[in-house]
Amino acid sequence: MARVRYIGPEPVTVPELGELVVEPDEVVEVPDDRFEGYVCQPQTWQTVEEPRDDPAPLPVLKRAAKPVQKEG
Repeated sequence: MARVRYIGPEPVTVPELGELVVEPDEVVEVPDDRFEGYVCQPQTWQTVEEPRDDPAPLPVLKRAAKPVQKEG
């Protein structure tokens, strides 16, 4: 799986990724065979990690939790 960063101005829902809501500046994994479909939109998506040539599986990445902001 390749990784791309969403650089759009507001959250988007990506049906191809199981209706995942992607936030601005969030990095997500996309299928290698669909990588070009994302990065051909440079105003919206930015390359983080290109598809790998070797068949070794990538580790499962988890979305980082956003820190809780305390009021007051």
